[in-house]
Amino acid sequence: MPLPSSSTPAVHIQQFYDKGLAHASYAVRAGRQVALIDPGRDPQIYYDFADEHEADIVAVIETHPHADFVSSHLEIAQDTEATIYCSRLTGAKYPHQGFDDGDRLRLGTVELHALNTPGHSPDSISVLLLDELGQTRAVFTGDTLFVGDVGRPDLREDAAQGLTREVLAAQLYHSLRQKLMALPAATKVYPAHGPGSLCGKTTSPDLDSSIGRELATNYALQAQTEADFVRALLADQPFQPKYFGFDVQLNKQGAPNFEDGVRAVPRLSSSALLPPGALVLDTRPAAQFRASHLPGALNLMDGGKFETWLGAVVGPEERFYLLADTQIQLDAVIRKAAKIGYETHIAGALLAPAALPGTTQPATSPKLDLAAVRQHPEQFTIVDIRNRAEAHAPLFAGALLLPLPELRERVGEIPTDKPVLVHCAGGYRSAAGASIIAAALPGVAVYDLGEAVSEFSGVAA
Repeated sequence: MPLPSSSTPAVHIQQFYDKGLAHASYAVRAGRQVALIDPGRDPQIYYDFADEHEADIVAVIETHPHADFVSSHLEIAQDTEATIYCSRLTGAKYPHQGFDDGDRLRLGTVELHALNTPGHSPDSISVLLLDELGQTRAVFTGDTLFVGDVGRPDLREDAAQGLTREVLAAQLYHSLRQKLMALPAATKVYPAHGPGSLCGKTTSPDLDSSIGRELATNYALQAQTEADFVRALLADQPFQPKYFGFDVQLNKQGAPNFEDGVRAVPRLSSSALLPPGALVLDTRPAAQFRASHLPGALNLMDGGKFETWLGAVVGPEERFYLLADTQIQLDAVIRKAAKIGYETHIAGALLAPAALPGTTQPATSPKLDLAAVRQHPEQFTIVDIRNRAEAHAPLFAGALLLPLPELRERVGEIPTDKPVLVHCAGGYRSAAGASIIAAALPGVAVYDLGEAVSEFSGVAA
């Protein structure tokens, strides 16, 4: 959604924020010309912005090939004849103009200058905004510098090119100190991500900042040796969803038209017979799923982070079916899947059937007796599906830690001699985890602790 903008007499900056992906993109307008920076998959909000101001989109700048979302840079360029700018190091397969140290783009009476800032990725750039007097007003930092954090250096490792996470972290150390920290303190900082992004680990809830504020408060910009910086940066990084590498390659190539991709998803009748063994993602609330669902279906509820968990649980080589309760909800989850480039992986989308076809009986989930858990937790095999960084303090003694992104591959490690109890931190992930385990271990009673996990915090370590 669009957020409040900032402006000077000659230039107007509009931030658009997608909370589901914690992604910030930008429109920089000078007069009747607009440059977009790191646009998301659906280009319509940028077209609406340009139309509202009777302006033309003349440039699209990619700070790097993004791992966590698909950009609409190619579609926008094809629709508007705008030029795409990115680093020559990107290896982009689409028509583009190189944009590296020393390169500049004139936009009305202001200029955008490229700064190579490798580290998060070897091809990362930041974009300086200089006003009509040649003064630095803002820097669009992509995934190099966030508010309170910096980009993680472990997503673009390439052993063949000698690009280990340690090498990239060292590059980031120098990019920050030689390029960004040298900017005037009043320079506004506009990053590509906010809180909850998996491209960083301690991002502030604020969505913009200044160089002066980051120098004073950002842990990564404090006085420290390169070795100390690398050590601190690599510690406790979050997991990498399965789709990240896929999105990098798709962004290097340029994604096809968003609306065309959404329309191409096969819509099936709710009475359709799905192939045996098909991967079915039921996006309804957990209570509805537990009451009745297709045997073997996984309960990946539609929610604020649906697209991230979709790409964490399902690999880019897999095809799947999507189920929802209404056509509006079904369209919403298809569009969310498309934001990470997964619309081509949807074998079919359908409403959850009221009754199953043929002789198939609906599956149900057993109801949990919370009193039994409180009194005798040892009578359950307890599976903790939180991420490792969250699980330093276990909620239950002897719990088996199997983070949700790894669960489908590691479900065979779960003992089956006792009922299984699944928990996360708040209830969303445990619904998915319980359904994954139940589908993989037929005949085993699998319980979802759900939101009741809050009653056990710190009780049974």
